[in-house]
Amino acid sequence: MKRSVCAWVAAGTAAAAALAACGGGGGDASGTGTLRLALTDAPACGYQHVWVTVEKVRVHRSDLAGPNDSGWSEVVLAAPQRIDLLEYTNGRVLPLGQTQLPAGTYTQMRLVLSPNTGANPLANAIQPIGSSAETALDTPSAQQSGLKATVNLTVNPDTVADFVIDFSACKSFVKAGNSGKYLLKPVLSVYPVISSKIVGWVALAIAGSAEVSAQFQGEAPRAARPDATTGRFELAWMPARTYDLVITAPGRVNAVMTGVPVTAAGMTTIGSDTARLAPPDVADSAAVGGTVTPIDDAEVRALQTLTGGTKQIEVAYAGADATTGAYSMTLPRGALYTVPYVAGATTFTFTPDAATVDKYTLQTRSGSNTQIRDITLPVAGPVDFVIR
Repeated sequence: MKRSVCAWVAAGTAAAAALAACGGGGGDASGTGTLRLALTDAPACGYQHVWVTVEKVRVHRSDLAGPNDSGWSEVVLAAPQRIDLLEYTNGRVLPLGQTQLPAGTYTQMRLVLSPNTGANPLANAIQPIGSSAETALDTPSAQQSGLKATVNLTVNPDTVADFVIDFSACKSFVKAGNSGKYLLKPVLSVYPVISSKIVGWVALAIAGSAEVSAQFQGEAPRAARPDATTGRFELAWMPARTYDLVITAPGRVNAVMTGVPVTAAGMTTIGSDTARLAPPDVADSAAVGGTVTPIDDAEVRALQTLTGGTKQIEVAYAGADATTGAYSMTLPRGALYTVPYVAGATTFTFTPDAATVDKYTLQTRSGSNTQIRDITLPVAGPVDFVIR
């Protein structure tokens, strides 16, 4: 069978061997192709471990198809696989398997997880930072019909179509008041496996705590936490366009490298082991919080606008409590610091953008509704949202 232009991303051979494929047998068939899937995770804020147990992945040509309708194709693991999502960040992926299926475009995906049955260890659980115990995840939809995502997967005849599922652990788990429970409200993205990516290094002092994201029009399609030992980060599977590279870390100013190009030719490298991105220390920070009503899957993003007002970047995120609607975040005071991308640069001098001093825009999203609020730090009292 012909290979697609997207090469397979290598991962641990032991993990790969534990997984199996489901579907048609070998050999070419007119009008069929192969769908191959892997799993990765964006940085997880506030968690030491995030475990999910995957049974299978289902795809359908209709985004309206019900779980019991005909027309589903499945990638089934040989045995349910308990996965710590935090082991598959910064460009690492876990192969899930492949299946042969009719060529065409598939618009719905369901990631089916095993239920929590009281077994030890739990099938789906998290361990918050500072806790020594696992906390069970409430995953009712995953147990019954699968975590649903709207996708656009094209499988051509006689080719292997490679895609990676990005399970955003930071945005997928929501605390439920004082109950001690966490709810799974999944944020899944699916990307074609392509060779273009951004690679760089941050200062070792922030290697274990920084988050680096490639942003386009105020959204962050890729994010990574640099390796805690080397400070190296990798933002993989990047469509060709120009991005803003945003660096955030506790105790540091918010920083952005503007105009980072990604081409179909391959890798964009920023710095080296001896040339690292190091945003300056921050002098002060301020807490911001409030409530969002209605609560349904509500989230709050903190954005900053660069001079000229034409470009916003996301610098912080908080999910609203599933029971109370409460959210909170801590934001650096002072200016957003910027540096332009220069190919082959060996030093990076961030400079403050004076127009951004203490200024943020809070954007809340609940369902299909959005509301924004401009704030200046420090804020007096809560910043509440009522979305109509």
